[in-house]
Amino acid sequence: MLTIKLAKVGKKNKKVFRIVISEKARDPYGKALEILGSYNPYNKELKVKTDRVKYWLSKGSTMTPSVNNLFIDQKIITGEKVVNSKPGTPNKRKAEKAEKAAAPVEEKVEEKKEEVEKVTEPEQKQEEAKEEEKSQE
Repeated sequence: MLTIKLAKVGKKNKKVFRIVISEKARDPYGKALEILGSYNPYNKELKVKTDRVKYWLSKGSTMTPSVNNLFIDQKIITGEKVVNSKPGTPNKRKAEKAEKAAAPVEEKVEEKKEEVEKVTEPEQKQEEAKEEEKSQE
């Protein structure tokens, strides 16, 4: 399946991207079928061959979410933006794992609270008894 995606070119701290079409599983930095344009994220400059993008889309190729959102911003294609995963936000699997890991910890915390209450109850009763004796005197 063919996909339109971004391929990073440029220097280490000055990234510039090519917009390429290649096989979905193929490395985007390797050989591509066609270079469709470029994108500079620093000045938000997007240069695209719109006729070639529309041609490949008509042939049934897909786009990555970030390319889709770029094209919608520049009004090359119409449609709704796709939610693109952002760094630092957990996906569903990670969230489920975190919940499973937190559940036993919460149970242990509750058990410890109960143990502390059991230990402190006799002490509280002794203190109350001392207070009652003082009040009776």
